[in-house]
Amino acid sequence: MWPRSGLSCWSSCSDQWLKKVDTVAAEFLLRKGGEKKFNVKTLRLGPLTKRGFYLAFQAQGACMALLSVRVFFKKCPALTRSLSVFPETVPRSLVQEAVGQCVANAAQPGPNPRPPKMFCGEDGQWVDQPTTTCTCLPGFEASHGELECRACPVGHFKMGSGPGPCSVCPDSSHSGEMGSASCVCRPGFYRAPTDSPDTPCTRPPSSPRNPVPQVNDTSLTLEWSEPLDSGGRSDLTYSVECRMCLVPGAPCMLCGDGVNYRPSQTGIQGRRVSIWGLRPHTTYSFTIMALNGVSPLSQQGPAGETINITTSPNVPVLVSGLRKGTATESSLTLHWNTPTQSHYRILQYQLRYCEKERGSEENSCHFMESNTNEVVLSDLRRATQYEVQVRARTLGGYGSFSQAVVFRTLPDEDDSSSPLLVTGILIAMGMLVLIIVIAAAIYCIRKQSHFKDPEMNDKNGQYLMGQGVKVYIDPFTYEDPNEAVREFAKEIDVSCVKIEEVIGAGEFGEVCRGRLRIPGKKENYVAIKTLKGGYTDKQRRDFLSEASIMGQFQHPNIIHLEGIITASCPVMILTEFMENGALDSFLRLNDGQFTPIQLVGMLRGIASGMKYLSEMSYVHRDLAARNILVNSNLVCKVSDFGLSRFLQENSSDPTYTSSLGGKIPIRWTAPEAIAFRKFTSASDVWSYGIVMWEVMSFGERPYWDMSNQDVINAIEQDYRLPPPPDCPTYLHQLMLDCWQKERTARPRFSNIVSALDKLIRNPASLKITAQEGAGPSHPLLDQRSPLTPASCGTVGDWLRAIKMERYEENFLQAGYTSMQLLAHINTEDLLRLGITLAGHQKKILSSIEALGIQNKTPGNVLY
Repeated sequence: MWPRSGLSCWSSCSDQWLKKVDTVAAEFLLRKGGEKKFNVKTLRLGPLTKRGFYLAFQAQGACMALLSVRVFFKKCPALTRSLSVFPETVPRSLVQEAVGQCVANAAQPGPNPRPPKMFCGEDGQWVDQPTTTCTCLPGFEASHGELECRACPVGHFKMGSGPGPCSVCPDSSHSGEMGSASCVCRPGFYRAPTDSPDTPCTRPPSSPRNPVPQVNDTSLTLEWSEPLDSGGRSDLTYSVECRMCLVPGAPCMLCGDGVNYRPSQTGIQGRRVSIWGLRPHTTYSFTIMALNGVSPLSQQGPAGETINITTSPNVPVLVSGLRKGTATESSLTLHWNTPTQSHYRILQYQLRYCEKERGSEENSCHFMESNTNEVVLSDLRRATQYEVQVRARTLGGYGSFSQAVVFRTLPDEDDSSSPLLVTGILIAMGMLVLIIVIAAAIYCIRKQSHFKDPEMNDKNGQYLMGQGVKVYIDPFTYEDPNEAVREFAKEIDVSCVKIEEVIGAGEFGEVCRGRLRIPGKKENYVAIKTLKGGYTDKQRRDFLSEASIMGQFQHPNIIHLEGIITASCPVMILTEFMENGALDSFLRLNDGQFTPIQLVGMLRGIASGMKYLSEMSYVHRDLAARNILVNSNLVCKVSDFGLSRFLQENSSDPTYTSSLGGKIPIRWTAPEAIAFRKFTSASDVWSYGIVMWEVMSFGERPYWDMSNQDVINAIEQDYRLPPPPDCPTYLHQLMLDCWQKERTARPRFSNIVSALDKLIRNPASLKITAQEGAGPSHPLLDQRSPLTPASCGTVGDWLRAIKMERYEENFLQAGYTSMQLLAHINTEDLLRLGITLAGHQKKILSSIEALGIQNKTPGNVLY
């Protein structure tokens, strides 16, 4: 019993103030000599509302005694968990909510976070996990099971709040005290504004190396090597500073706006810049500077390499005195002063005129040449302003353009409209007569050709040729080779061309991809060959000779010449763009991914192009898969028509210097051409046979690793290349026909095209492989010494020997670590290894089978 009112004096409390809690009865009776058992009764009191209470026990004559009384309460102890601290809590009900706080150096994110909470049970145990968002502050990490936040040690940092640990300071940075949220860059190292604090510190790059100038009169091309130290960054760019040194010994001054740069003067990402607009007979100092994202933060200027050059004296100075004579609504007559220098002769003037409102917009500028200091610009727009510039050309080349002068055509023709009307009528009548004559000529030609049997109609219907229609003309037979260029190649305005990227390097300069947009025609991608600066007249003539040769050919399997650019620097040759590049590298990249009928289609296209060339009496001399280009539709086109090929000493194309001088590619060249320099269409047929072998072997190197002299000796002994793996018998026999020692016994390209057409019409014949056919008429070279488990050594050596090294990791991961484990491998095993190409599966299984045979008969060598 206990007093409900909580009176301070028990003696004054009456029964009415007491509340009965329970009646206690004995459950166990104590008997003499029996087991001693005590009765224990636990009672729950409450809830309590006062500061204290009294306990009273009333006995009513029961045979029992009160031995002891224990009064207690339960509480949840103070707890630290999940970076939160909860105080000691007494439960006042079934569960009691406890409010905690974050441990030292921890906080909750957000503007008004809710405090951590946890529940205390009536049994004095904490219930479940706390509800908390406490995380360690920047510079601190959780430790001891998230019981505390510990400061990051020296040399470590932690950027923000969160559960992550401290990190080691990035390269070239350090933290000098514990609990750092970031690391400071060491002296000489910096972070760009866009760099994250957890990135390494970097420094400005060192200076560019080995600048190489190529001066061409008043233009210059600078090339250089990258710095030895990029500063640890990938955003490397270059800038060029130009200074003009007019007085010896005096400081050089910055060049003016008249100097132009391509691609730009600053922010250059490549290692080449073209500069023009320089003064003749003047010394310039060019400094090439390397920069990156932290260069502006350095107190020192960017590192640079300086080079001095002097321009040629034989270039005319700026033309001056450009003025208007007369003007109409569609024309302008212009005059200018002739330069007064007497030590050279002006050969020609070039004018550049653009519509002022359109500025330098594409197709808005035009060029015109004049042999005198007067010109009439016609076909202009009425009431339009034009910016006009003029420059002179001598034997030394073009000078710089003059300052632009603006002229305007008249808005209307107010005087003598009658003569113009008469002139217009006469022109219209003349055009009508000309159209009638052209139509009649076309009708006669078509009618005449209707009764002729065409020799060939190509598969896509774009090419039709009869006998004797066109013959190749050697451009070097012209007294002036430039005349051949003008006759066979079309000059294109440089404003119609936009260079996008460099894709390679040719004999004379870079090869680029660009876009060609000619007014009235669809924009096309083109390949652009450029002539690098510092060229000689012979090099320029040889460079353009390929264009004058290519311009004579019109065939779907011959690379098409779009035009040339000779009126500006650099000189360019534009051809159609072939997306898949050279045939040999394209086949190696797609090894085993084409069917035999697709490969025969490629060979048929090459043969068709060579048939066209042979009928025009043109001998290619360098027919090889590397000189065949492939477009996105797998159409193969013959390319590389340069007569003068300056093969480098370290070229990947194997060459041999004959006794008569000059270098020729041995592996593709007929024996009579090697011995006597006798190049004919028959020698091109021999080369075509090698191309067939390259195609069917997916770009394998002809004669493998044999030396040039070994190749010559083998051919003289009548040895020929064996069939590539899975090569149809018919195709290998056609190769052997092309490799007949007597050139008169070789087939013509017309015979080859007919033979391939028969194969395409009868694809079942391609299923008969060379191993199943009759024996060859020539002894065959063995590709390499026979493979044996002992010669291979490891699985990796074996895969590299059969050029399947791409699957080495697949075999090793599957447990094939020795050659003996390959004995029972099958197609299903190869599929599980991830080898899905049928050609690769057959090549691997055939090699494994050959390894088993050779292991039994180690002395067997096939010839």
